[in-house]
Amino acid sequence: MSVVWWIFGRPLGVDSGVYRAGALALLHGQPLYAPLAAIPDWSPALPFTYPPIAAVVFLPLAALPVQLAWGVLAAGTVTALGASVRLAGGAAWSLPLLLCLEPVWRTVGLGQVNVLLMALVLVDVLALRGSRFSGVLVGVAAAVKLTPLVFVAHLLVTGRPRDAARALAAFGGLAVAGLVLLPGDAVRYWTSEMLGANKASGNAWWGNQSVSGLVHRAADGSPVLLAVLVLMVLAVAACVARAFHLRGDPVAAVLVTAFAGLLVSPISWTHHWVWVAPLCAVLLARRRFVLAAAVVVLGTGWLFALVPRGEGQELRWTPLESVAGNAYVLAGLAALGTLGVALVHVRRPAVR
Repeated sequence: MSVVWWIFGRPLGVDSGVYRAGALALLHGQPLYAPLAAIPDWSPALPFTYPPIAAVVFLPLAALPVQLAWGVLAAGTVTALGASVRLAGGAAWSLPLLLCLEPVWRTVGLGQVNVLLMALVLVDVLALRGSRFSGVLVGVAAAVKLTPLVFVAHLLVTGRPRDAARALAAFGGLAVAGLVLLPGDAVRYWTSEMLGANKASGNAWWGNQSVSGLVHRAADGSPVLLAVLVLMVLAVAACVARAFHLRGDPVAAVLVTAFAGLLVSPISWTHHWVWVAPLCAVLLARRRFVLAAAVVVLGTGWLFALVPRGEGQELRWTPLESVAGNAYVLAGLAALGTLGVALVHVRRPAVR
């Protein structure tokens, strides 16, 4: 597919091109967090926004032509998606349907690592449970991209403190390795680039489907409202995830944590929401067809076609456009709130 798109002048892999450019910058002794010399001429000049150790992980891509690098990541994404569905006990036959979900096909098209990191987390939390290596893959995933750190909290909430400690040790060890190998880049990343890249502390673009993005669009970034919502999401998610864990449903527990992480992250681009894929597959396997249909309808991303394009357009949105432009985050908040209310109802003692 990558060769065909290249022939027709439609190259894919904007993000895989950045990964490859970051790896080449490392090899040539160039700074990671400056304009990258190896960005393809057909791609926007995006920055490298991951921790320094990620550039080391991406080194194999430097040996490949840019479009082949995308093809390798795309193939790995589809493979990891199938593995994620199996690990979660989802319906294996649903894989072609899952490729139609907007976060999935956008991840494939961009050459992103979202699904690969999701698979690492699921292997760790579900398959390695009880193993002396449990927690390590969560730490590795978080070292490449910080957002999987939320699963350290998941391990604690579900009664796995040793696994959480191993996750933090793996994360910390790789962060130190990045500091040793790339001291200048590491200092710059941890002191400024971590929150400065992509305007992480205040990105109001509709593509940012997190609580932070919602608050910046709807309430001018009110820090009080943002703090209250984030704390509420974390508290409710912790209670719901633990309740599912105690009921013997670790898959539901990890999915709750995943979506809570997407909600509270400063930046959650639409393609970060790849966790809708195992959710959909699990709902189908459990014969929750109405809920699965709702996830598919929302997850195809058709609502975003209603959102006006352009910087600052959210200030003039109609009510319908406001709902469409916050579709994922509103759905996530509604689902988490519903689960929280159901949990309170179940725990309420019967009136005699």
